[in-house]
Amino acid sequence: MNAMETADLAAGRGALGVGLVVAGIVVLALLIGMFLLGSRKVRDNDSRRPRPDEQPRMPEGGPVREVQEHREPEAMPRTDERLTPHELKGTGNAGTRTGAAEGRPRWDEGGSGGFGSGGPGAH
Repeated sequence: MNAMETADLAAGRGALGVGLVVAGIVVLALLIGMFLLGSRKVRDNDSRRPRPDEQPRMPEGGPVREVQEHREPEAMPRTDERLTPHELKGTGNAGTRTGAAEGRPRWDEGGSGGFGSGGPGAH
């Protein structure tokens, strides 16, 4: 092999390397382009953000609070015959009514509030 053939062979390898780098850059550009196109399509399909006048507002009477009351079951009507659900008041479900005001059970002030919570507990 002479020097000229060796130079041509080296030039061919360099061109192959440059071609692979260019091909890699093209593939990378295509992937980035597809990602951007896909994310734009997803964003366009999303519902729009609500305007400030469409945001939820607080009720006129202020924030809604939890209602705590004791409920008692309605008494079953006493009959000699068996009643079917459609013969009961309402939709056949057992109704309830507001019961006598009873305080919720609370633990003692010196108590720990729960088993194993680490407090000294009430003795």
